Amino acid sequence: MKKIILILIALICFSINAQQGTIEPVKWNAKVEKISETEYNVILSGKIDKGWHVYSQYTNEDGSLPSVITFENSKDNYELIGDAKESETIKVFNDVFKVDETYFLNTAQFTQRIKLLNPNVPKINVHLEYQACKEVCINKEEYFTLTLNGGIVNLEKVFLDEKSKELSNQLILNLKNKEKLNASSEVVSSDGNLWKIFVLGFLGGLVALLTPCVFPMIPLTVSFFTKQSGTKSKGIKNAILYGVFIIVIYVALSIPFHFLDSVNPEILNTISTNIWLNIVFFIIFIFFAFSFFGYYELTLPHSWSSKMDNASNSGGLIGIFFMAVTLALVSFSCTGPILGSLLAGSLTSDGGAYQLTAGMSGFGAALAFPFALFALFPNLLKSLPKSGGWLTTVKVLLGFVELALAFKFLSNADLVAHWGILKREVFIGIWMVIFILMALYFFGVIRFPHVGKKKFSFPKISFAILITSFVIYLGTGLTKNSHLKLLAGFPPPTFYSLYEQASDCPLGLDCFKDFDEGLAYAKENNKPILLDFTGWACVNCRKMEENVWSKPKVYQLLKENYVLISLYIDDRRKLPKEEQFKIKINENHLKTIETIGDKWSTFQYLNFQTASQPYYVIINSDLEILNEAKQYAGIEEYYEWLKVGLKK
Repeated sequence: MKKIILILIALICFSINAQQGTIEPVKWNAKVEKISETEYNVILSGKIDKGWHVYSQYTNEDGSLPSVITFENSKDNYELIGDAKESETIKVFNDVFKVDETYFLNTAQFTQRIKLLNPNVPKINVHLEYQACKEVCINKEEYFTLTLNGGIVNLEKVFLDEKSKELSNQLILNLKNKEKLNASSEVVSSDGNLWKIFVLGFLGGLVALLTPCVFPMIPLTVSFFTKQSGTKSKGIKNAILYGVFIIVIYVALSIPFHFLDSVNPEILNTISTNIWLNIVFFIIFIFFAFSFFGYYELTLPHSWSSKMDNASNSGGLIGIFFMAVTLALVSFSCTGPILGSLLAGSLTSDGGAYQLTAGMSGFGAALAFPFALFALFPNLLKSLPKSGGWLTTVKVLLGFVELALAFKFLSNADLVAHWGILKREVFIGIWMVIFILMALYFFGVIRFPHVGKKKFSFPKISFAILITSFVIYLGTGLTKNSHLKLLAGFPPPTFYSLYEQASDCPLGLDCFKDFDEGLAYAKENNKPILLDFTGWACVNCRKMEENVWSKPKVYQLLKENYVLISLYIDDRRKLPKEEQFKIKINENHLKTIETIGDKWSTFQYLNFQTASQPYYVIINSDLEILNEAKQYAGIEEYYEWLKVGLKK
């Protein structure tokens, strides 16, 4: 069990530290050697950069991840003869996993013999997955498409037509002073955001603790550990281990999303702004809300929790681990919607899988905290409030919150698709209705199926009055160009309005939504450019516009001194047919540029090696970078940053 824990921790560390697709520590090539008319050797060779190593297929399974070779079209075409042979490897003892690990240094070679079943096999598709490590480990993939031609291998390469070549070249800028982009600490500023997400996840976990599925488990579980463990110290140890396992379980749920993130740095952004995915999230959140209202209950298959419960009776570390798994399963009807919110929120934010890991860590830590705390100080159990109707009230409250969040996802789809259904005032009006219903629930006017007649109390009346005040605050957002600073980023932007607007740019500023048009205007007027990589569904972009750009001194600089070019990376409108093209990602893969968002997200990544929004760059009309890149920032910091750009 100890080894399993270490492997999980190593995987989590890998996910957090993995670099994005710009690092290529191994250069691969492939060839085929003809042995006979029906047998061939498929050879994959890699040159490994200094300081890196690649793990063997046969490294100890209790250690790091082995290389995996998959022949994807072997069925009915050819069969593998024996296992793949490897070039020279070394064995080194790993102090973390306490095992000998096998890996390659400098060069790696895999040789797999195949026997043809179909003499007319058109091609051989080989997929190589491997882990390369230096100070950190990264997972990489390689695809090889090979054809057999008298023992000569032809690697199928992709080629661009002349139109695509021309349009691809137009996306790549000849930037000057590019080293300035990373001159600030902005690159690592995401750490601060991760801590914020951790705290939000922790708060979500605390809310989950107050639900009927989890809260009653606290005294029962702590009592079990303190009474059944024999000694007080062992009881404390087991309760703490139980908490650690809870954290590991929830963090492990985020690991698969890091593999998505490493395949293509734009993939999570593409997923999060997908119109139909946001509609699915809208439906799911409505479903979650009515579950909290008591119309039905979400449960995982009973057989799952039964099996985990039986496994928990095995005792020792394994028993404690499965007790933690059982808690995760049986509490799903209450924690599922909260976890769904965390997942959806992370996918629709800039940090993607990293934020999901941070949020899951916080959520698991909050769930684990009381078990360790009350095991250390069992007398505190007496101070816990008794289970009762207040737990149901918490569930209903969460139901209204889920209902409000559902319309945020519908708004994302509406913005990206430009349907014009949920204009800013319509969205705010829907939220007002939801929170009016919440206030009526706390006033006792409306009831739900599982809730008896509510007894009035000072806390409930106070909370109802607070909600009513929030509804009044929302009402102020129905006026033209009003800013709801407490909710900045949640409602649609002010220019997406029922009222007639001067422009469809943030805050009524003049802006260009095409780089070449903006560049031409900047040359003509001899002004610097503020390049604004943004998104229709980008919450932090709206926060920057409504909380920072709206300040008079910042607004004045933007309006009078800069040419604003706002490029929306999630715009799903199709480009005119003559402007659609393909761009070469590598020798074997083409990316199709069909939408406005495809064009500008690729433009951002090719020139600035990032896929985050908001992302601000100051350049002049000669494509000279005038200051470091900036992302989310405070008013004074952003104002001074803009002023520096004007001095160049």
